[in-house]
Amino acid sequence: MWMYLGLLAALFLGLHNLCKKHAVQGNEVFPVLLGTIGSGFLVLLPFFIGSVYYPEYTKEIGFYIDQIPASTHGFIFIKSMIMAASWVLAYQALKHLPITIVTPIRSAGPFFTFIGAILIYQEKPNFLQWIGFFLIIFSVILYSKIGKKEGINFKKNKWIFAIIGATFLGASSGLYDKFLIQQLALTPQTLQFWFCFYTVLILLVILSFTWFGNAEKRKQFTWRWTIVAVGVLLQAADYFYFKALQDPEALIMLLSAIKRSQILIAVVIGGLVFKEKNKRKKLVPLFGIMLGVFLILYS
Repeated sequence: MWMYLGLLAALFLGLHNLCKKHAVQGNEVFPVLLGTIGSGFLVLLPFFIGSVYYPEYTKEIGFYIDQIPASTHGFIFIKSMIMAASWVLAYQALKHLPITIVTPIRSAGPFFTFIGAILIYQEKPNFLQWIGFFLIIFSVILYSKIGKKEGINFKKNKWIFAIIGATFLGASSGLYDKFLIQQLALTPQTLQFWFCFYTVLILLVILSFTWFGNAEKRKQFTWRWTIVAVGVLLQAADYFYFKALQDPEALIMLLSAIKRSQILIAVVIGGLVFKEKNKRKKLVPLFGIMLGVFLILYS
């Protein structure tokens, strides 16, 4: 069951990435990021209020937000800091790079998760899983060759390093999620609500230094409906992902790889919507990544 939940998370993540590209294109990144996380927080806020005033009803519908100790709040705040840094880097990169380059690089995230799962959680991959993961990495390298044809030098372009950093931080957060869900026994909605709450606070601090006091930058920001869509789709994806992690048999390294099947939506549909270059050539490494994901699932 947890694999199917992972595929649902991948579906919503793919749609989330398409909306995110539209939201940040030619726009100020930090207020867009605040708008997306804030939208997700507002989606969850009624469940928090319901948990305070109508606990029986929210428990009945399965969206009760638990009261948690201060120490657990600290652990969630750490996740918020990790993901805030990851998103800042990812949004900046997405603003300056084609989605058909950004998404495949982020697909290398399962490799970092794979290593962490072995070292931290002692998850044991089999032969096909090894092949699948290295096939994904090889395909990402192939994407870098195609990226050079679009004027993107992977060694000198700072946005490439930004998306690599975002990918590493995102993978670290994925490993941390297993600890939060399985060791601290947090429910998906409890983790999502407090994670959004602390992330909004972090972003407000960042914007107070970089955006609120800058009239010129405020004029460069354009509100778009996709900002709200990004927040809602991300919460849907996270909910199914965390539900999958609640299963004691769920392997974080496989879930991470399954989530990357979102690349099919980003590369195929995104390439058509945003009219990006070399779409046919990008189908070759795309096939390699999908084959790697298939081998992991098949194994």
